[in-house]
Amino acid sequence: MNGRMKIDFVSDVSCPWCVIGLKSLEEAISRLGNQVTAEVHLQPFELNPQMPVEGQDIAEHMMQKYGSTLEQSKGTREAIRARGEDLGFHFRMEKLGRIYNTFNAHRLLYWAAAEGREVALQHALFTAYFTDGKNLSDPEVLAETAAVAGLDAARAREILASDAFAKEVRDHEKLYLDMGVHAVPSVIINDRHLIQGGQPVEAFERALRQIAASA
Repeated sequence: MNGRMKIDFVSDVSCPWCVIGLKSLEEAISRLGNQVTAEVHLQPFELNPQMPVEGQDIAEHMMQKYGSTLEQSKGTREAIRARGEDLGFHFRMEKLGRIYNTFNAHRLLYWAAAEGREVALQHALFTAYFTDGKNLSDPEVLAETAAVAGLDAARAREILASDAFAKEVRDHEKLYLDMGVHAVPSVIINDRHLIQGGQPVEAFERALRQIAASA
């Protein structure tokens, strides 16, 4: 069995479950070794496309959007933190004071894909926000994070100062919304199979094996 798989990972960089989903998916692919050849492509989704540049207090946001109380939010955060630790990712919830607009981060991810660094940049953005508590709508933070991912920071600044890749990102966002993707992470395999949510490694591994066997 050696299944070739095109995997579209639809996500937002401000989504903690997307961190868990991507880390779990990568571990599942690793466990399968040479049984599958997977190409992972990141696709844009904005959880809060109307979010202003200055962002919003995260507790206020969770109450307004989901009706979550402070205690409920704390419980969810602890569950996310524990899942992250199991996957080797450190959520530092005490640093997450605000949620920010992520459109410019998606523009950089689109550029990074052409440079072969999109997954590296996604991981760097996750760390910048969820571990270091940085503002992902700040152009300088984004440029510095691009450099961490092995990209040219000067080119990143040029992109951020222009409207480069804005149309492409909007078009891709619309494509997945039109396909019925309204929650992330959403993992689409070979344009046919949909897996949603921050699933455990075992769930991804089982699904990948089944898809490879039926190919």
